[in-house]
Amino acid sequence: MPATINALIAYHSDYGSTEKMAQAIADGMRASHADIHIERKQAVQTSPDDLLAADVIVFGTPVHMGGMAWQMKKLIDESASLWMENALHGKIGGVFASGSGFGSAGGGVELTMAGLHANFLEHGMVVVGFPKNALGYADGGLHWGVYARTGNHEGMPAGLSDAQLTAARSYGAHLIEVAEKLLD
Repeated sequence: MPATINALIAYHSDYGSTEKMAQAIADGMRASHADIHIERKQAVQTSPDDLLAADVIVFGTPVHMGGMAWQMKKLIDESASLWMENALHGKIGGVFASGSGFGSAGGGVELTMAGLHANFLEHGMVVVGFPKNALGYADGGLHWGVYARTGNHEGMPAGLSDAQLTAARSYGAHLIEVAEKLLD
């Protein structure tokens, strides 16, 4: 295993919830591995070179009408040349999302997360989900990754709960535990 694990958390945040989740995931990564270098960047400030430099890549987005934010999709599209070169093959990927929407389904979060996973799989990356026995899963987990429902009953932003942030930290730790095994 490399002495230092390089992790990139690229995300877009509309109301601050996705950004808070990104920070919690980074905190969980740090708690799990003492020698880790983490870049936490907005998707619009992330380049294909940032993806190349990372061992672990985590994408986060709010859910917009059943899909990812355009800023995340733009990053994915700008990184298409890496697919042609197989440059991300074997890297570790994880995803997280926040959103409101009506009903209990989360406004299309599973479609959003599956789309992010599909991008990683196209690149030949190893995709890491969130196991149901992980700390916080019941409050912020899906098998796809971490999800925080952040809207109230009117669909307006309501923020994150401590339990959802615990799930995000747990997912960050899980990603690095998997990375340690696979990068050995």
